Amino acid sequence: MQGRAIHITGIVQGVGFRPFVYGLALRHELKGWVRNTSEGVDIRVDGSMESLDLFLAALRQEAPPLAFIDSLTATDCQPNEFAVFEIRHSEAVQGASQPISPDIAICDDCLRELHDPSDRRYRYPFINCTN
Repeated sequence: MQGRAIHITGIVQGVGFRPFVYGLALRHELKGWVRNTSEGVDIRVDGSMESLDLFLAALRQEAPPLAFIDSLTATDCQPNEFAVFEIRHSEAVQGASQPISPDIAICDDCLRELHDPSDRRYRYPFINCTN
C-alpha cells in the first residue's frame, strides 16, 4: 500500500472534475479524497503502486472535455488507510484564485434534469453542464 498527494491547477473547477476523479478512483480501487481549493484541486489517495500510476495517467488522458490541466504534481507519501474515496467540501486558501471555466450551453441530459420534477435540479435556475 502506497500513498500519493496530488495537486492540480488550471481550469479544473466547474467542469465536473471532482466527480471525474471520484469515478477514476473507484475504477482503480483507490481510497482517499478529492477537494477544490482556491489554488486548484487537491487529491489524496492510497492504493497499490500500479493503481496509483494508472490513476495518475488517466487524470491527464481522460480529463473532462472542458477541463484544462495547467500543472499536475504528485508526491509519494505515507498511506492513511482511508476506508473509502470521497468528495470533500471546498477549502479556501488565502490570496489564491482559480481561472473561471467557460460559460457553455447546457446539453440534452441537463435539459432533461431541468424539466424533470423528480430530479433535484428541477427548475434550478443556475444549472450548468459539465458534459
